[in-house]
Amino acid sequence: MTLILVATPIGNLGDLSPRAIEALTHADSVACEDTRRTGSLFAHFGIPHDPFIVCNDHTEHAASVEVVSRLAAGQTVVLVSDAGTPAVSDPGQRMVAAAIEAGHKVVSIPGASAVLVGLTASGLVTDRFCFDGFLPRKGRERGERIAELIDERRTAVLFEAPHRLARTVADLADALGANRRVVLARELTKRYEEIWRGSLGEAVDHTTSVEPRGEYVLILAGAELREITEDMLVDALKSELASGASRRDAVDTVVAMTGAKKRQVYDLALQLDL
Repeated sequence: MTLILVATPIGNLGDLSPRAIEALTHADSVACEDTRRTGSLFAHFGIPHDPFIVCNDHTEHAASVEVVSRLAAGQTVVLVSDAGTPAVSDPGQRMVAAAIEAGHKVVSIPGASAVLVGLTASGLVTDRFCFDGFLPRKGRERGERIAELIDERRTAVLFEAPHRLARTVADLADALGANRRVVLARELTKRYEEIWRGSLGEAVDHTTSVEPRGEYVLILAGAELREITEDMLVDALKSELASGASRRDAVDTVVAMTGAKKRQVYDLALQLDL
């Protein structure tokens, strides 16, 4: 039948829409991340329910198999996470893919989103942005993900746990520079909602002087456009050629990375062959 993704409140229960309540009320089955959290939500709105299907990081594969089976039997299944929209930094992506692959209809009912609440209240540019979720906790992958933000010109939105906030802000300041603007938003839509604005350098001092509490949304200003010199283009070309790229591929890659004119990059590449 149909798999319905329902966005649940990220704090304020008043944000659950009538359409979402109707879907939760009439679903044949409900898959959720935490039965206690979802049970409390259902109790608050007086929604009866059968036993939930648990869909978390450890059970999503088995839950997906069960949900697809129920869909094939003609059921309508609702998927919720603890807060916000399922499948966005929460379990659900594999279940959605499995349902689609099996030929079932998937519908998403919108609702509160920490990404959009934080972004729109940040005061930063909102017409172009990217969402990067939680950064890897350590290792090479963490460094690579942070490095991608150095020249990211779009506003970037991240999530972070309170006990890792200070370290993440410090790592971002080291890589992106102390002057990059940042907004730290916590407890969004809740009673103690707080939105702090400043530079990454100031954020380092801020996060070490207070005890972070609640989940955080970090909104980073995009990088300012840097002047691209011929020396920078030559270095980039040499790097691509040294990695085994053909001259044509190296030119295309450097043009894509820098926005420089292709004719200019191609002429520089020809000079490297002399």
